[in-house]
Amino acid sequence: MEVNKVYLGDCIKKMKTLPAKSIDLVFADPPFNIGIKYDVHNDNMPYEEYYNWSEKWIKESHRLLKDKGTIYIAIGDEFASEINMILKKTGFYFRNWIVWYYTFGQNQRKKFNRAHTHILYFTKDKEGFTFNDKNIRISSARQLVYNDRRANPIGKIPDDVWSFSRVCGTFKERIGKHPCQMPENLLKLIIKTSSNEGDLVLDPFGGTGTTATVAQKLKRNFITMEKSKEYHSIILKRLNGRISEIEQDEEFSLGEQKTLFDCM
Repeated sequence: MEVNKVYLGDCIKKMKTLPAKSIDLVFADPPFNIGIKYDVHNDNMPYEEYYNWSEKWIKESHRLLKDKGTIYIAIGDEFASEINMILKKTGFYFRNWIVWYYTFGQNQRKKFNRAHTHILYFTKDKEGFTFNDKNIRISSARQLVYNDRRANPIGKIPDDVWSFSRVCGTFKERIGKHPCQMPENLLKLIIKTSSNEGDLVLDPFGGTGTTATVAQKLKRNFITMEKSKEYHSIILKRLNGRISEIEQDEEFSLGEQKTLFDCM
């Protein structure tokens, strides 16, 4: 097994080539199956097809994770309940149903605007898993507002509602034309919490390579997969610091963004 590698190809096929119990942390941001326009992926599968496909890659994630491994899955409203049930049926243990709240939400035509994504946090073992609480603590209201002597001097563990801005088309962090880029700060929180230096982090849906990039910065090893040649090239350039060579999002017009947001 090669680590610190970006595999080109279908994630399920690539995951099947990796040895069991070799991964410490899985973060997955799969297509939500809501009609997003990707380079090569069909994001409008029939319900049963999407469910069965999700079940396959989640089962592979379970096989690959070490006994004390952890998985986080980002998912939209439409299939959050199904992914939750698949995780439980597969043998994972529930930890948190995190809500990622963001500004610059997606405008809707006939329903309330969407300003959140679900992040399901599960572990392979019920009791034994990595949770580096001292690495992620933040100042509490008791410390900052009330000067309460009962406050923990090292701060509190973050709540299960996270506030990070989406990476919009005009942001400096934006890379390439992928429609669903994850913010680095969100991945930093997950990777710091549920892995240690030298651990191996897997992202089956590479996208623009945020998970691999953050893992590299935090001195973790990584494996990621991407079946689009265009996105695969973006990830390699990003990891090698060749950001200036990546075709930026200039052609992703406001009209295209509006169409994207309206379908979500």
